[in-house]
Amino acid sequence: MGTPAAKMEPEPRLRTRAKVRPKSQLTLPEEIRQALHIGEGDEVEFAVHADGTVTIRGYVSIPTDQAWFFTPEWLAGEREADEDIAAGRGTVHESAEDMFAHLDSLGSADE
Repeated sequence: MGTPAAKMEPEPRLRTRAKVRPKSQLTLPEEIRQALHIGEGDEVEFAVHADGTVTIRGYVSIPTDQAWFFTPEWLAGEREADEDIAAGRGTVHESAEDMFAHLDSLGSADE
């Protein structure tokens, strides 16, 4: 009769194997490292669920002196800047002096 539809697992997008070596070590296959967006020095988190399944999430380490760049506010500003550049909004200056003179002419944000 088969397995009821509610119990059927969706087919995984990717399936691969790794062999456990001495000291319980294993090497993650390249396809898995790519899917997790991780590389040497990054971390992985294993979670064991009540039904016995195990999930793995990749963690990319960010140096603490660069963490400010990954705040939601900073990333939103980066996306806005990328959109402005793609749309051709912006000003090109011949020199740093020209750029600073232009910025000075705009006045302060507090004014």
